[in-house]
Amino acid sequence: MSRHRRVPSAAARQRLHSGLKSLQGWAVAANLAEQQLSGYGLRRALAAGIARVIAERDQINRINVFPVPDGDTGTNLAFTLSAVLAALRVPRLANAGEVLQRVAAEAVDGARGNSGAILAQFFQGVSEHLGSRQRLTPKLLAHAVGAGAESAREALAEPREGTILSVISAFASSLKAQSGQGIQNFRSHFAQALAVARDALRRTPDQLAVLRAAGVVDAGGQGFVDLLEGIGDYIERGRRAEPSPLTGALAEDGVDTPALPEFDDQHRYCSECMISADAGQAVDRAQLKAALLGLSISSLVIAGTREKVRVHGHVDAPAQLFEVAARFGRVTSQKADDMRAQTQSAHSLRQQVAILTDSGADIPLEALERLNLHLVPVRISIGGSDYLDRVSLSTAEFYRALRSSPVPPRTSQPPPGDFRRLFEFLLSHHQQVIDVSLARALSGTLQSAETAASREPAGRVQIFDSCNGSAGQGLLAIWAAEAAQAGLSAAAIIAGLTRLRTQTQLWAAVRDISYGVRGGRAPKLALPLTRLLRFAPIVRSNPRGKLSLVGGLWGRARFAERFARTVVRHLDPDRRWRVIVGHCDCAEDAELARATVQAALPNLDTIWVVEAGAGIGAHAGPGSLVIGVQDYLPPQP
Repeated sequence: MSRHRRVPSAAARQRLHSGLKSLQGWAVAANLAEQQLSGYGLRRALAAGIARVIAERDQINRINVFPVPDGDTGTNLAFTLSAVLAALRVPRLANAGEVLQRVAAEAVDGARGNSGAILAQFFQGVSEHLGSRQRLTPKLLAHAVGAGAESAREALAEPREGTILSVISAFASSLKAQSGQGIQNFRSHFAQALAVARDALRRTPDQLAVLRAAGVVDAGGQGFVDLLEGIGDYIERGRRAEPSPLTGALAEDGVDTPALPEFDDQHRYCSECMISADAGQAVDRAQLKAALLGLSISSLVIAGTREKVRVHGHVDAPAQLFEVAARFGRVTSQKADDMRAQTQSAHSLRQQVAILTDSGADIPLEALERLNLHLVPVRISIGGSDYLDRVSLSTAEFYRALRSSPVPPRTSQPPPGDFRRLFEFLLSHHQQVIDVSLARALSGTLQSAETAASREPAGRVQIFDSCNGSAGQGLLAIWAAEAAQAGLSAAAIIAGLTRLRTQTQLWAAVRDISYGVRGGRAPKLALPLTRLLRFAPIVRSNPRGKLSLVGGLWGRARFAERFARTVVRHLDPDRRWRVIVGHCDCAEDAELARATVQAALPNLDTIWVVEAGAGIGAHAGPGSLVIGVQDYLPPQP
């Protein structure tokens, strides 16, 4: 009689798998209690530390007052370490040296913010010292961490005590001292150094007056201690620890809400980019630092290797930083966060909903700042170089390039990462976020925002299709920001936007369709005909978010006034209207259009004049005008 082997059930196989994982964790812990740490153990320990930082990111944001009180240190550290965490999941990283090399590379690539760049350079220094070692011993760890601390300090143009640097240095010094005493037990070795790091964190307010005044410890230093505590829990117990409450985040007086200082306006934009050396070349970091220090810059950090460098700095003109960087290699991963807007969000504790939009919307600067509207820049490509709309490339510079470049500038939607970074930051200070997006029918921007929003907790980020662009989108974003400041809920704001969307329109008069032809938005056959007949098409947004041809202007005389009269003929003069007039490098025409609209609409609520951005300018071209109109109803709390 034949025998059949019994196949274990799925539940039994799962129990066996769990048992083997526990045994493996026990074996790692046993090694730690002795004298070495394998690549596997290092991966698990770092993952535990990263999980702790990510869990505590909101608390770290709350105590962020230095160098700028913009409340994003926790978010930046979480972004930096999230890139590292993904790399740690690669099972083929067998030895400790390979693990640290991958960690350093991913940290440099994914670094965000001042503390993120410093931490990336710390990992780089540790990795370079460790080389390809199979296992870590306490003595080797001490020397590697010491090299990392020195590398992190050298990355800063102006290192300051009382910051993450002080905490890293204290941790490194303790490891070195214990190594000199012959201590070879990993658990006690790490635990003693962690205690010293905690003490250094507690002393940061004694070293920086701004921390002392706010009653907090340094946010970057707190993030580093959180990382160490997660690692320490794994070393102690041989498994990933549950996230614990923030340790030592606030001063001993128990203040719940730190007294955040105001933004000091020294520099407005937190700017970053990656520089990759040409093949066979190297980035001269000393010369790069000297060149950047020739700018008006603060919080300069240069992290990375000879082949790839991440630059972080606070500036007023991000374009200047990117131009200097381009002298040393290929520049990618540009970003520039508005620290003034971030600081306002960090201070707006009572506002439950944050509003953002993309730079496809044309919004007066006064309204952006007054309403704390956040803007995600569209990407612009000119002659092989990439720019951030209105940040590293001004609107005036864009139109100069549009007129003179043999290859037309191209616009593209922001990548999901740009939205995700801003979503993460805003959600650390507000309950919900609403993105008033460029019409789905006009661009992939809305899809990019949806991709980023899908990674956030359900319901906390809502993407609203404005079915509009340029000035029309801008009017809807302004209303949403006013509603948020008035205290309306996210649901009420979305309902109001849905009603107003049908009462908001964008009109555009295109003086020369050659730019639309070059960009593929207008048929080639139409160009000679419009020039022969001196015809300027007029388009209008429809309920589906597309732009439809609705008429035109014959001849060039009184172009602005005739276009404005065409628009107001479709408006009830007894209604309360809001209007944005946008011009594509033709400010005088915009003023003529404004005066015409103002004279025709006696119940006008507000009329603004703005320079239309690249979102519409790339297709309408210089000399064109846009008018956004809205049958306005003020938000009702």
